[in-house]
This record gives sequence, C-alpha cells and structure tokens, in this order.
Amino acid sequence: MRIGFLLHTRWNRSFAPAAGCALALMLIMPLLLLAQPSAPEPDPSAAATQESAPIPPSKPGAEELPSDGATPSEADVTQEPDDRLVILPEIQREGTRHFLSSFRLPDTLSFAGMTIPMDNWQVRERIEYEFYQFLAEEGESIIMAKRTGRCFPPVEKQLVDSGMPDDLKYMLLVESKCIAAAFSRAKAAGPWQFIRSTGKRYKLQSNQWRDDRRNLELSTEAAIKFLRMLKDEMGDWFLAMAAYNAGPEKIKKLMKQQKVDNYWQLHAVRETMRYVPRIIAAKEIYSQPEKYLGLTKRDLYAPMETETVTVNIKEPQKHLASVAQEHGTYFLELKLLNPELSKDYLPKGTHQIKVPKQECPYRCFRQDKAP
Repeated sequence: MRIGFLLHTRWNRSFAPAAGCALALMLIMPLLLLAQPSAPEPDPSAAATQESAPIPPSKPGAEELPSDGATPSEADVTQEPDDRLVILPEIQREGTRHFLSSFRLPDTLSFAGMTIPMDNWQVRERIEYEFYQFLAEEGESIIMAKRTGRCFPPVEKQLVDSGMPDDLKYMLLVESKCIAAAFSRAKAAGPWQFIRSTGKRYKLQSNQWRDDRRNLELSTEAAIKFLRMLKDEMGDWFLAMAAYNAGPEKIKKLMKQQKVDNYWQLHAVRETMRYVPRIIAAKEIYSQPEKYLGLTKRDLYAPMETETVTVNIKEPQKHLASVAQEHGTYFLELKLLNPELSKDYLPKGTHQIKVPKQECPYRCFRQDKAP
C-alpha cells in the first residue's frame, strides 16, 4: 500500500492525469504493486530539510536555476537531463570602470595665469561640484571632449594671434558645448552666445538671411574684443568672465554693495556663482581627456578641411541644395559648415560660403591613371 501511495503521488505530480483516467489507474495498480520492490517510508522531516536547504553554486558568482523551484538531488540530475543546473557565465568587461570617487581635484589650479585660491573651503567646494557634475554626465562629457578636436583649433589660433590667454577657449564648453548653432532662452546665439545687441556692437551681422553670431571665426573675433574690454574694465579674468555672463554693470553694483573686490568673495545669482567654477573645472577635465574620460587625441573629431568660395546668385533666390551640388557636397553638410545661414536658400547677390576642400579643383576633367 505504501508503494501504491508513492506511485499514485508520483503519477499525479509528474503526469497529472485527468479524472477520466482514474479507472485505468485502479486496474493497473495491482500489476505495478507486484512489479515494484518495497521501499522504506520517507522521513517527512528529512524531506522538508532537503527541500529547504539551498545548493551552493558550483562557481563563485554563478546563478543556478532549478527547473521546478525544488532542489534536485544528484540522482535526479543524472537521470533527468531537463533538471540539470543552468550556469550563467560571468560577463567579462573590458578595461576598468572608474567611479567618481576615484577622481580627485588637484590641490593647486590656475587659469589664464592666475592662481585659484583652492585653500579656501567654499572655493574648492564650488569647483569640485562642477568637476563632479561634468564627470557624472560621462556620455555628454565624452562627446564634448570629442567636439573640442573640431572647434578648438581655429579658436586657439585666433587667441594666440590676439595675445589672449589660451584658457579662454574653455568658455565655449560652458557657453554652448561647442555647438555653433546653439540658441538660448535669452535669445543668445552661437558658440559664444551673443545676444543680438552685443553682437551688433561687435559687427556681427544678423538679419533674415544670416546670423554671424553662429559663425565660429566671426563670433570668436567678437568675443576676443569683448573679453579684452571686460578685462581692462574689471581688473582680472575671473571678474571679466563673471561680467561676460551677467554684464559688467551688474557685477560692479554687487561688488559695491557687498564691499568686495574679487570674484571669489562675491555673492551673485546662482548662474553667475557657478559660471567661473564651471569653466575652471572644464579646463581641468577637457585639457586631460585621457586622464578623466579615457580618450586619446585620435578619438577627438578631426577638423573639417574647408575652403571659402564666392557664390553669385542672379535669380531672386537659389536653394542651398543646388548650391551644394555645384560644389561637390550636399544640403545637410553645407548647412552644418555654414550655421550662420538662416534660410534654406540664398538671396540674389554675392555670398561667401564654406565648402569641403576638394582634392581636385571643381569641374576639372577626370583622367585615368597611367598603368
């Protein structure tokens, strides 16, 4: 009877027969009883122990997934292939993943030849905040670092030619993330984020056809003139950059009210309080992308080789797709190379635009290579 009970239990659990099969089971049960040897009655406490005790994994870090939620015995694993343990392989990651805590801001920093008072607790904390904010946004920081390979070279040349500090180029990362077509809620435009009135003061043309604030070279020339004026008026580069952000009159008024004479002691609106520390943090990180972002110079976007051509439009207007086709390029590329073009077409007149530099002059004849 014991054997019959066990067989009946196994039958029900493994095959789950329908109620209509009960009669067939009763008919074959005597034959099964004669064929099966007697077996000792299982100890309920031992069975409960076996079901509750987990099986240690065969490998550290491996995850074991039994098929029915119960722990199979060694015999079950051998006899029933479907119950074999499934071992998930460990994921192999290339390289070492650095956590933010593994980076540390240096004890000494300088910007544009000026020493930053890192021994002042609130100065260090403000710069560290921006430092870790950049690193926390790792994906965006990598893209920004890559963009410096394309947008920094022409700016560096203009800064050198004008005798201005090279460090000022890091303002581009804070102002526009090196995006020429950037546009703000305050209606500031371009890589240096000029508002229309300031741009006009520095001869940046802005009308329905074009917006020179979005031209990297032209806006950099204007920014150099503006920053030189601010430096002469404010006395140092920290105050000059704060004035670039908030306006010189605003900064002067705050300094007078608070009876301070330097940026690091000045209390201003949150944006201006963060502006200079963010530029300093940008210099530390993006001047060493291999250290902080794992990038080499070869990873940076290469500058586009372009040439400036003169386009004469005789009809009332001409679509840029046609202009691009005539100069060996396409509409999207022409727009990206000339972000100052506000419309998708050029009006009647003479225009200077950038096009990809051609290895062979336009309309040159094609010649087969000599064998």
